[in-house]
Amino acid sequence: MQLIISFLYKSIRAVLILVRLLINHLITWIIFYGNNVNFQHFRTNGIPYVSIARSGKCTIGKNLRINNGMLGNPIGRPQRCTFFVDRGALLIIGENVGMSSTALIAHHQITIGNNVKIGGGTCIYDTDFHAINPNTRALQETDREKKINLPVLIEDNVFIGAHTTILKGVTIGKNSVVGACSVVTKSIPANEIWAGNPARFIKTLGRNDA
Repeated sequence: MQLIISFLYKSIRAVLILVRLLINHLITWIIFYGNNVNFQHFRTNGIPYVSIARSGKCTIGKNLRINNGMLGNPIGRPQRCTFFVDRGALLIIGENVGMSSTALIAHHQITIGNNVKIGGGTCIYDTDFHAINPNTRALQETDREKKINLPVLIEDNVFIGAHTTILKGVTIGKNSVVGACSVVTKSIPANEIWAGNPARFIKTLGRNDA
């Protein structure tokens, strides 16, 4: 009896997942189109949060794969993927990029290369959001003007571990790996593994690394 119930449950769940994926894809397509995102083929579990300012620009290459919340990649700390592009800012996502519960917050420019994997709960910020000086920060009109924005570049084939935070002005070189829960405050050369808070050099990638 238990086997029959299990079979029925899994069969019904498979059908519901397929229907959900189709609905999620349609809604996400409408959201991308409504935000004037230049996008190609994508797959999504769940529905991302997308906010592109009228003078901002977002470009997404083919074969983007996104998981939102617990859907598709249930590893904890769930949230929807967030694509936020401020006025005059730029967000560029290359081809064959995969991400889960990722926040991409562009006040200046974030560029992600091809074949990049971004672990669950990762946040990438190209801004301080607020001024450093407390007197400047106290006034709304000067707080925004004095915040520091610097571009972020994630080059091809990078793997970013879950729950990592990448801050303004950082470049991560080709093929490099960032360990889970790292805080990346400075640039990482190509073909290296970094981890920690703040992230530090661990080792150089070799031919025998899996």
